[in-house]
This record gives sequence, structure tokens and C-alpha cells, in this order.
Amino acid sequence: MRPQVGLQTGFAVLLAGLLALSAPARAAEAASADDTAKYLAGLPVPAASPLAPLEAEAGWKQHASYFNTAFARVDKAQLSKVRDWSSAHIGAGLRKPTLYYFFSGPDFLYANAFFPDATTYVMCGLEPVGPIPDLTKLKKGTASQALRTLQTAVRSLMGVSFFKTIDMKTELRSGPVTGTLPILYAFLARSGKTIGDVALVQIGADGTIEPESGARTGAHGAKITFSTAGGPAQTLYYFSVNIANDGFGKSGLGQFGERLGVGNALVKSASYLMHGGGFSQVRSFLMEKSSAIVQDDTGPPVALYDRTKWDVKPFGRYVGPISLFPGRGQPKMTELFHKEKPGPLGFGIGYRHRMSESSLLLAVKK
Repeated sequence: MRPQVGLQTGFAVLLAGLLALSAPARAAEAASADDTAKYLAGLPVPAASPLAPLEAEAGWKQHASYFNTAFARVDKAQLSKVRDWSSAHIGAGLRKPTLYYFFSGPDFLYANAFFPDATTYVMCGLEPVGPIPDLTKLKKGTASQALRTLQTAVRSLMGVSFFKTIDMKTELRSGPVTGTLPILYAFLARSGKTIGDVALVQIGADGTIEPESGARTGAHGAKITFSTAGGPAQTLYYFSVNIANDGFGKSGLGQFGERLGVGNALVKSASYLMHGGGFSQVRSFLMEKSSAIVQDDTGPPVALYDRTKWDVKPFGRYVGPISLFPGRGQPKMTELFHKEKPGPLGFGIGYRHRMSESSLLLAVKK
């Protein structure tokens, strides 16, 4: 019996040793969403993170240097000035818990700069969500390619304040990491946020948020919970969805908005889609569900703002649309800027991204 006991004991010791060795390996298989965001943003991850070894690679060091320079530049030239403008003109009495930022793509940078203390951000665009990124599963040597793709994808927003949808369709489907989530991760991390949880979701028929099931109905997207150091929990929803009249009703966004209630809205570089009849439903939704709307001239036309119900304040200088959008000039907008003394803007925004040509409106519901 003793040899059998010894064999069993030896096997038990060997099994325990193997389990002890395999436990750290399993724990290192996946990085947290926050570590992933920091890595993609070019920010150091904790030493114990499974992504820490990847930061020794030349590709990540170049990426971190590039993003350090790029984000410092855009913060100095744009975002810090947007925050100052927001602080001066969107006081505590105007701020609501929810921000509706449709036609946004993954642009969290400007959503956060204009409305930093929203508790719920609802963003959407045609850009795909993609899978939740797991960088530990990338093939060896492909992490640098993922970082280069990310740099290319954010370049237009960092340079001219908006995403170019045509370019994004290609950029967000190429490379080893795809979709809008890597961009949202990087923007959240660079905005000083700590990501808590990320889930793929969809909107149910009654406007509730449900786990992604692959159903054909309802908008599909991602839910990201995050926070700023010492601040409350915040939530970002991004939906990849068609919000033209043939898609908005099916998306469930209207029902979801009914649950969230009145909020604020941000509209910029929206291709003047709400100037025609094809996007009348989403336009009505934003004007009904918003206490205050910050918009460039691509938002709801000035002529639709009933002055008995809205105060509309102009900022900057209105020179009309760029040549890509002929026929979208607004005589009422020109009249507004001539009739009322526009407030200073101090930054460029939208398609007229040069500061000397940029305009913004702050519409506040009475």
C-alpha cells in the first residue's frame, strides 16, 4: 500500500504544481478594458498588466510619443477652449444628466469637452462597433499595426474636429483591431477616464438596454461605464445605426430617449441631413428631448426654432456651407448673425474648422 500512497501523493503534488503554474497564465490571458484603453492611448499600463510587455516594443513607444504630441496639440488649440466656452455659456442650470450626440461617430473628445459632467452619453453613427478588443490574442508582431491603424483613424478628428465617414468605413474595418471601440477606448483614456465595464448591447422593443443577441431589430452597440478620479459613475452608449426616417423608428432610440428623459444635444458636421425631410424624425426627437442644443449650421435649421419657445444665441462668424454642400446656406442664419451681436468663439468647429470662419449656436428652450 505504501508505494500506491506514495504514487498518489506524488501525483497530487505534481497536479498542484501544474495548477499553480497554469493559474497565472489563465489570469494573464485577458487584459482589463482600462488597461487596453491605456495601451491604445499610448499611456503606461500597470506593471502587472498582461499588456505591460508590449510597451517595450518600438511600435508602442513611437505610438505613445505620437499621441502625446497630438493630444497635447489638440487640447491646447481646441479642447481647452471648448471647455472654457462651455463653462462660460452652459451653466449648471442648463446642464442635464443626458447628452444626445447623434451623427457623432466615436467622437467622445468633443462630447466630453462640451458636456463634461453628463452622466449618460448617447452617441451614434454609421461606423461599426466591432468586437470588444482583446489585445492579448493578437498575433505576435501585429500590435504595432493596430496602433498605426488607430493613428490613421483619429487623424481627421484631431486635425479638423470631425470624422470623415467615407474614410472611417475603410479604416475601422482594416487591421487586427477593428470597429469604433478602440477609438472610444483611447479617447476615454486620454480624457482622464477610468473604464469599469464594457458590454455589447442592443435596444429592445420597449426602449430597454439588453445584452447583444444578434436580433435584427433595434439599434446595436456598446455600453461603457467609466469615471473620473473622485467623480461619479458615467455611462457611454454608442450605437451603429441608420437614423434616417426609414431606420430611426426601428432603432428604438426614440423609446430609449423616452426612458432617459430630457437632456442636452450636440450636433456638428452632420452633413446637413436634418435640413431635409429624410431625417425629420430624429430632428423632431432632438428638438423635443433637448433643454439646450449646441450646434453648428448642420443642425436643425434656424428657421425651425420658434422664438416664443427658444432663445438662440450665435457665436463666431457665419459664412455659409463649404462647396461640398451647395444650396445649404441659410438666409435666416445670416439674418441672425447680422441682427444679434455674435459672441466670441475662440476655436474652430465643424466643416468650417478655421476659427475665422466657424460658427456655433446655443439654442435654449424657454
